[in-house]
Amino acid sequence: MGLLEVILTAIGLSMDALAVSVCKGLSMRKLNLKNAFIIALFFGGFQAAMPFVGYLLGTSFESYIKNFDHWIAFVLLAFIGGKMIFDTIRDDDDGCGDSCGLSDKLNYKELVVMAIATSIDALAVGIAMACLSDGMNIGAAVAIIGAITLVICFAGVIIGNKFGSKFEKNASYAGGVILILIGLKILLEHLGLLDVFFTWVSNIF
Repeated sequence: MGLLEVILTAIGLSMDALAVSVCKGLSMRKLNLKNAFIIALFFGGFQAAMPFVGYLLGTSFESYIKNFDHWIAFVLLAFIGGKMIFDTIRDDDDGCGDSCGLSDKLNYKELVVMAIATSIDALAVGIAMACLSDGMNIGAAVAIIGAITLVICFAGVIIGNKFGSKFEKNASYAGGVILILIGLKILLEHLGLLDVFFTWVSNIF
C-alpha cells in the first residue's frame, strides 16, 4: 500500500467521523476552536489507533470483526442519535425555550463512544494492512490516517457550527438524525443492501 492509497483510505475512513463532527458543530451555540480541536483530536486519535490495533491482531480475528463491526457501529450511533432527539424533546417539554438542547460543554464519554463507533471500520482496515507483505510502514500509515481525520473533522465542526447558528431550533434534531442515518448507512453497506438498491435504480434509469 503506497502513500496515495493510504491517503485515499484515510479520506474514506474519515467520512463518518466528518458527519458526526458536523453534528457536534451543530450543537454548539458559539464556535469554540479549542473544543473543535478536542473533538477532532478524539476522532483522529481513534481513527489512527484502530488500524494499529487491527494490524497487531492480524488475520486470526478477521472473520469475527467483519461479521459484527457494522452491528456494533449501528447500535452505538443509533443509541446516541436517539438520545439526542429524546433529550431535545424533553428539554422542549420542560420549557427550556430557545436552548434547543444546544451546549458548549463537551461530553467526553459521549465523544469516546462516537469515536469508537465511527472508527470500527478502521479496525478491519488494520487487519487488511497486516495481510500485506510490501514492507508498509504501519506507524507512518496510521499517523497519516489520524492526521487527515483530525483536519477533516476540525473543518467539519466549524462548518456544522456555521450551519447551526442559522438553524438553532432544529440543530439537535438534525444531529440525532445524522447519527442514526450514519449508523444505518454502515449497516446497509455491510449487509449489501445499498448495492442492491443502486443496482435496482440503475436498471430503472
